[in-house]
Amino acid sequence: MLKLSALDLVYPRSCFGCGLTCNQDEGFLCWECLAEVIFVKPPFCSLCGDPISGKIDHAYVCYFCTSLPRFFDKARSSILYDGILRKALQAFKYQAGLWLYHDLVSLIYACTTAQLNVDRIDMVTCVPLHARRRRKRGYNQSYLLAKGLSSKIDKPLKKNLLKRIRSTKSQTDLTARERITNLEAAFKAKKGACVKDQHILLVDDIMTTGVTVNECARTLKEAGASEVSVVTVARGSQRF
Repeated sequence: MLKLSALDLVYPRSCFGCGLTCNQDEGFLCWECLAEVIFVKPPFCSLCGDPISGKIDHAYVCYFCTSLPRFFDKARSSILYDGILRKALQAFKYQAGLWLYHDLVSLIYACTTAQLNVDRIDMVTCVPLHARRRRKRGYNQSYLLAKGLSSKIDKPLKKNLLKRIRSTKSQTDLTARERITNLEAAFKAKKGACVKDQHILLVDDIMTTGVTVNECARTLKEAGASEVSVVTVARGSQRF
C-alpha cells in the first residue's frame, strides 16, 4: 500500500470511468463511478440469483431454473452487466486491462461474503479456457478473479480441477438453448482432481443464462463434488 501511495504522488491514477484522479487507495474506479453501479440485490431467484422487478415475499425460483436442469447449488453475482462495469469487464477480458483486477476482485469478494457461507467452502476453482483461446488471449480472466478471491477468503485455489476439451464459439450472441448445445461435452474433470465430498466455489466473470457454470458444475458433481456454488462479478440478461 505504501508503494502504491508513493507512486500515486508521481503518477496519479485516473479513474477508468470518468478519467478524473482516482480517490481510492487502490484500483482504477473512483467512488463516484462506483456509486452509479447497479448491484444485484433481492428479490432474485433463490437458485441462480437472477434479479427480478417487483416485490416477492417468498422463496422464488425463476423460469430458467424450472425449465433447465441445474447442477450448481447456488449462484450469485455482484453487479448487473451494464454501464461502466460492462466496459471495465470487457477491457479486463478482451483488452488485457489487468489494472482493473483489484476493482473486480473487490466486487466479487463483497458478493461472496454477503451471499454465500464462506465457512462451508472447501476450495475455489474457475471456469477454464480452451488451450487455443488461452494462448491467444495470454491469460484466463476467470482464473485471475479466482486467485484474488481465494486469497481474500483464505480458501485453497485449485486451478486444475476442470479442463475445456472442446473449443466452442463465443456464447455472447446465443440463446440459452443454443448455449446448451454449444457447450455439450465441452468440459471434463482433470485426472487426479480430488473433489470427492467437497464444496467447491466456482468463479467466472459474467453469468448470463448460467449454461457455462452449469456444465462445469455438472462435471464437478460427476467427479464426486458434494456441492458447487457459483460467484461472478456480473449478471447479464437472460434470453431463452
